Amino acid sequence: MSQLPDYEAPPPYVPPPSEAPDKTIVSLALQHPFSWLAKGWQDARAEPAISAFYGTAFCLMAIILRLVFRSKPEYTMSIASGCLLVGPFLAMGLYEVSRRRQAGLPAELGASITCWDSHLKSMGMLVLVLIVLELLWGRASLVVFAVFFNTGMPSTAGVIDAIFNPENLEFVAAYCIVGGGFAVLVFSISAVSIPMILDRDTDAISAAITSLEVVFVNTFVMALWGMLIALLVGLALLTPWSSGLLLVGPLLGYASWHAYRGAVEWPVGDVTVA
Repeated sequence: MSQLPDYEAPPPYVPPPSEAPDKTIVSLALQHPFSWLAKGWQDARAEPAISAFYGTAFCLMAIILRLVFRSKPEYTMSIASGCLLVGPFLAMGLYEVSRRRQAGLPAELGASITCWDSHLKSMGMLVLVLIVLELLWGRASLVVFAVFFNTGMPSTAGVIDAIFNPENLEFVAAYCIVGGGFAVLVFSISAVSIPMILDRDTDAISAAITSLEVVFVNTFVMALWGMLIALLVGLALLTPWSSGLLLVGPLLGYASWHAYRGAVEWPVGDVTVA
């Protein structure tokens, strides 16, 4: 009887080394968001013309949002989520201004407007994710209205009455929970992802995961940062014609760049994309 040859097991599979950016998530303190705002203010003072351009764009978005609320209040959340989608990409131009200033390069409006064109692949993927979230957010908002107003969508006055009517606390709570949940998700995904794509030309998945890691590691600090953003934007929207966004919009854009640079640390000698 012939003897079978000895079977040799194949060597264990060793995955190739990760090509993901070698980064460190910094442990932040509660004072960091205020230092980001201070650095953002320095950038705004240094580049008043560029800041005015982007501030005007944010102001126009707010005016459109207000007009929609007055005529079609049920679509307010949809337009608001659209603003959350467009806003970060407008802010990318502001990130480019802060990036150039940090690198000792001259800040240029033209370069800030077109800074995304060399990151089309990554930005396109991130845009797709945010568009899906926007559509889900808008649909969820309409569902909340339909559930609590089964006699038809209320007018603008009806929405205001519903918000301040003690009998409609369930509607207000449901609306805030749904809207707040999507807002937290959008914020967590985009907190540092777009600045990271601009800075390192990384893929959208790695950037989004890094953003989620930053929020997870520094939950309380990033929650404070999110509340400061909401507070400043809210105060700006209360000014006539939302003119406060002329200042607050660029300020938050610049500060968001410094938030990314403060929260994500790269190895010494790892050069930033020019």
